[in-house]
Amino acid sequence: MQRLYDFLRRHPIGVDAFWAVVLFGLSLMSAGAGQTNRGTDALALIVPVALLLSLVVALRRRMPEKMLLLAVALGVAQLALDVESMAADFAMLVIVYTVAATGARWASRLALGVGLSAATVAQMRWPNEDTGVAGNVAVVVFQTVPFALAWVLGDSIRTRRAYYAQLEERAARLEKEREAQAKVAVAAERARIARELHDVVAHNVSVMVVQADGAAYVLDAAPDQAKKALETISSTGRQALAEMRRLLGVLRTGEHQEGGEYVPQPDVEQIEDLVEQCRGSGLPVDFRVEGTPRPLPSGVELTAYRIVQEALTNTRKHGGPNAGASVRLVYFDDGLGLLIEDDGKGAPHELYEEGGIDGRGHGLIGMRERVGMVGGTLDAGPRPGGGFRISALLPLKPAH
Repeated sequence: MQRLYDFLRRHPIGVDAFWAVVLFGLSLMSAGAGQTNRGTDALALIVPVALLLSLVVALRRRMPEKMLLLAVALGVAQLALDVESMAADFAMLVIVYTVAATGARWASRLALGVGLSAATVAQMRWPNEDTGVAGNVAVVVFQTVPFALAWVLGDSIRTRRAYYAQLEERAARLEKEREAQAKVAVAAERARIARELHDVVAHNVSVMVVQADGAAYVLDAAPDQAKKALETISSTGRQALAEMRRLLGVLRTGEHQEGGEYVPQPDVEQIEDLVEQCRGSGLPVDFRVEGTPRPLPSGVELTAYRIVQEALTNTRKHGGPNAGASVRLVYFDDGLGLLIEDDGKGAPHELYEEGGIDGRGHGLIGMRERVGMVGGTLDAGPRPGGGFRISALLPLKPAH
């Protein structure tokens, strides 16, 4: 049955043509059965009228307004030529529904007027003298109701289709707006990351300059200190070059701070200070460090700090009054692992995706951008027992 239904939906014109042939056949059968009561001239008029009315059914979807005008003209011709009602007149009911559902507004109003007056005009043209006035009125009402129902049904379908089309258009528009907002959020976050990485590189270069000046000053008096300073310059220079490579991959927009002073960005050691700030604001946070702490690339430390910062900010805003959080830092041989969890009610996952965590355009979009800059991986989502979990793995060396 489903296959048959799908086939009929794919071939609506064929279905209409089939019913047009059936309607024409029924009209010929009724005309043949009443041949004894009709003359040859009457039968000669019935056939073309029935054929044209069947054509109305067959072409109602392709040209509803024209078929309505044809049906009205055939109805007037029946009245003028004294061709009584036949099975093919059912086409008038069909075209009224079709025009109300898909036709132009003027055609819909015309179909309603014609449908409501057709039974009255037909009863006046061919009255039934045996039933009396009350009987004729009852017949008119009985025959008018189907036309009214057909028009109401068609107009309801038109309204429903328009409503669904509006919903689809709105959904498509919202999807485009969401994509545009996501792109803006990504661009803004990349610009923010670029500024921070720029500060990291500038700070490293400043350290190199200071160490170089110190080495030059103590080169003759304290060669060991000069050697140590040169080693510091070497390691800091390599780190600055690595951060510069990341910086070149980020879209930089806007200017830096008005003061032009470059300051070092937060690192992993300051995460404990961040946790203490959250505890002071009333959010209980369990902070643990596993593994052996050691110096990490500045970009990795900055990324770790920002992820923890944004996750705890979200817990404070959306976790509820009794929410608690835990922050875990795990030092691996080849990277740094982060696990931030809370047991609050949490914000909808869509809010994270749309960058609404801290009200500044960040969220999962910003986290993914940051983690991607250092070649890491990020996994975030609701916890089975409630709350939210964010886990990230930041490698010591970015993937090439």
